[in-house]
Amino acid sequence: MPNPVRAGIRAVGLLLARAGWVDVRRAMRTAELAWPRVVTGMARMSKATVDVAMVGLAVGPAAIAGVGVATPFWTLAFMVGGGIAGATISLVARHYGAGRRAAIDRAVKGSAALAVATTLPLSVLFWAVPEPLIALVGPGAEATGYGAAYLRLVGWAMPFAALSLVASRTLVGAGDARTPMAVRVGGAAVNVLLNLAFIFGLGMGVRGAALGSLVSNAGVAGVFAWGFAKGRLPGLGALPVKIAARTHAPDRATLRRLVRIGAPLAGANVVRGGGQFPLLAVVSLFGPSVVAAFVIALRVRDFLNTPGWGFGLASSSLAGQALGRRQTGRADAYAREVLRFAVVVYAIGAAVAFAGARPLAHLFTSEADVIALAVGLIRAACVSAVFWGVLSASVGALRAGGDTRWPLYGNLLGLLAFALPLAYAGAVPVLGLPALGTEALWAALGLEMAVPAAVAYGRFRTGRWRQVERPRRAAG
Repeated sequence: MPNPVRAGIRAVGLLLARAGWVDVRRAMRTAELAWPRVVTGMARMSKATVDVAMVGLAVGPAAIAGVGVATPFWTLAFMVGGGIAGATISLVARHYGAGRRAAIDRAVKGSAALAVATTLPLSVLFWAVPEPLIALVGPGAEATGYGAAYLRLVGWAMPFAALSLVASRTLVGAGDARTPMAVRVGGAAVNVLLNLAFIFGLGMGVRGAALGSLVSNAGVAGVFAWGFAKGRLPGLGALPVKIAARTHAPDRATLRRLVRIGAPLAGANVVRGGGQFPLLAVVSLFGPSVVAAFVIALRVRDFLNTPGWGFGLASSSLAGQALGRRQTGRADAYAREVLRFAVVVYAIGAAVAFAGARPLAHLFTSEADVIALAVGLIRAACVSAVFWGVLSASVGALRAGGDTRWPLYGNLLGLLAFALPLAYAGAVPVLGLPALGTEALWAALGLEMAVPAAVAYGRFRTGRWRQVERPRRAAG
């Protein structure tokens, strides 16, 4: 069966190899590990995009704004869980490269425990008081009602989503990106079908979108748990990692390493994703049409970021395994070439979306004023996405070495010093100057990613990430 994603990524890799930018063997290995994760990311982002599009078509712009404001709350699961899972792939890749299977067991179990412990309290909070949380962003009474209804139900998907991230990163760290692709793409497809049934068939509106996400995320987590317990999945074959249920409990040293590596990654994710809360609060000063257009642009940018899932994790896995074997030169070569590879792929996707900004806006809404605003914001998001490519690939290399603090610093700087002040200056006169208008949101989108990309890339260029976290030689 033809695979256009795999073929496209391999073609770019071959062109870069012909130009002398990458080694052809490393490029092909990178492509084979990256493309399943790109497909997974496309499926997940397609699902999120379909959520917004379906509720927009079924209910209207207020539902788009409500779900758009609620989404950053529930995706705290991916922010916090992604930080924990980032530590998981860092440890698993190096332990796998060093042949330390018992240490993999401890890392995975510790990661799963941390994932549940950090996300379950948030699920309870979002069920108990969703309205005040949504109202903090101030999208308007109607949008707040839709957002609260969505958040109250979808919040229970958070522990399942975090566990799925840990499972997926475990397999990628061991060099298997196809199994998590198959499981998570299947889950995304089920989610879309459930949304169709719940939103349109049963007329559940935003609650239908939330219920579809909850059921599908629980199913995906269950499939991963079954596979790790059995060491294989029907139709997919043996897994490179099997988790022994009653042995190799996580020790304090493993938990400390997971927290030390994962906490800065989670912090960076929360700053980047959680930064949408104050950013959307500022954008709400422009009015509901601008909020809806801004949410559309964010969804397009999220979709354009799907290559980062593949290339960032490929860098973590390949460079991490090389570090586990004490091959620092090989780790550096993989990291540098994955970065070049990723930026070119991002640039191609961004160029296509930039040219098709208006048709993309029409996929989300039929409101003429929202479409007119969304076109410019989508194009700004395309430029921003290229910087996100630099950031994702740089962070992938830093994560391989456990050097995870600098991405947090970069995200804080980009949000607090650039994106928020610019967005505010767009809506409100500052220092006697007139408001800059929606064009300020274009600049905010770009600098929100350009600044952390520059910080992470600068840290990567120092080469210090190769020495930060060395695996111990002890057996186990």
